[in-house]
Amino acid sequence: MPYVKVEIAKGIASVDQKRAVIRGMTEVLVKELGRNPEYIFVVIDEIDTDNWGRKGQSLSDLWQAANPDAATKTD
Repeated sequence: MPYVKVEIAKGIASVDQKRAVIRGMTEVLVKELGRNPEYIFVVIDEIDTDNWGRKGQSLSDLWQAANPDAATKTD
């Protein structure tokens, strides 16, 4: 029973993109491991950008600094 957990920053993927990720991850496990897709679980966790950091700063702060004229990507 393969279980795949994908963590992404909240707001960066559309519903269609998330569906494609789930489909693609499932296809890889079917092809490479010969698993039955009925028993493959893919979970996408969307992490709020205030709760995800890089280079000592939150993604919200990094994105705001990179594009100060745009609204912060938090919701």
